[in-house]
Amino acid sequence: MKFLEKLAQFICRYMTLWVILISVIAFFQPAPFKPIGKYISYMLGVIMLGMGLTMSLEDFRLILTRPKDVFYGVFFRYLIMPFVGFGVAKLLGLSPALAAGMVLLGACPSGTGSNVMTYIAKGDTALSVTVSSVNTILAPVLTTYIFSFLAGAMIPIDVVALLIDIVKIVLIPVGVGVALHTAAPRLVEKLIKVVPAVSVIFIITIMSSVVALNASKMATMALILCLAVAIHNIAGLVLGYYAGRAVGMSVKKSKAVTFEIGMENSGLAVALALAHLDPMAALPGAVMTVWEYMTGSLLASYWGNKAEKETPAGEALALK
Repeated sequence: MKFLEKLAQFICRYMTLWVILISVIAFFQPAPFKPIGKYISYMLGVIMLGMGLTMSLEDFRLILTRPKDVFYGVFFRYLIMPFVGFGVAKLLGLSPALAAGMVLLGACPSGTGSNVMTYIAKGDTALSVTVSSVNTILAPVLTTYIFSFLAGAMIPIDVVALLIDIVKIVLIPVGVGVALHTAAPRLVEKLIKVVPAVSVIFIITIMSSVVALNASKMATMALILCLAVAIHNIAGLVLGYYAGRAVGMSVKKSKAVTFEIGMENSGLAVALALAHLDPMAALPGAVMTVWEYMTGSLLASYWGNKAEKETPAGEALALK
């Protein structure tokens, strides 16, 4: 078990490197990776099961003790990013498929990486975990109808099929994970040490398939795609922080909201795009997987180091 734990840590530590490496291979040699596409929804279900295993009923306690903070986190998540995605698509004049992919990315719930980044940044980790959990539970309804409202004119959307798929891919696996955590906490505590590595392996596999399926088109749109994703992500991080501060949240709480908004469940966006839209619509989610971890880790490290250097008095003042 110790060997598996060390291997899991090694895989997770260099996630960005693995994603880039395998994506480059898939770009130049797409044929072996293309058949993976039809299994992406199952792989994402495993990823969401892993997320559910890290959650417990205790994660939802803040809904009762700090309802205003949780509401702001969820409200800003589903208000800011879908409209940012829509705005970026219009600003850059993206094709209907890419535009729909940007909106879908913004309409998805926050990613699990937001919790880790909030912890590194010395933010309110408890708030981050609760907001992520609530965002995910609400995704079948909010993601479906926000995406349909904003992207319905861009590309044909089967709203019912999309809703059912999000329930199958997100809600059921997460619910099973929470139930297992509640029923067998000791077993789950052992599994948790290797579950993140399994998620990383599946994320890398998903990204390789998306790149392979779009390899012929990516060379001609790489610049505009990367620009769109960069604007989307940076706007989310900036607006997330200042939205929190604007409603009176402390710096620690605002850090949590920043990552809940700026870091997205890009894997879900990829799976839904491949299942319901043009394969090209999966590209924003694929690129975001790499980009958000780079910007998120840089910002989290900066905030974390800054908090450590502050004097007790200065820190106390900053957190008010």
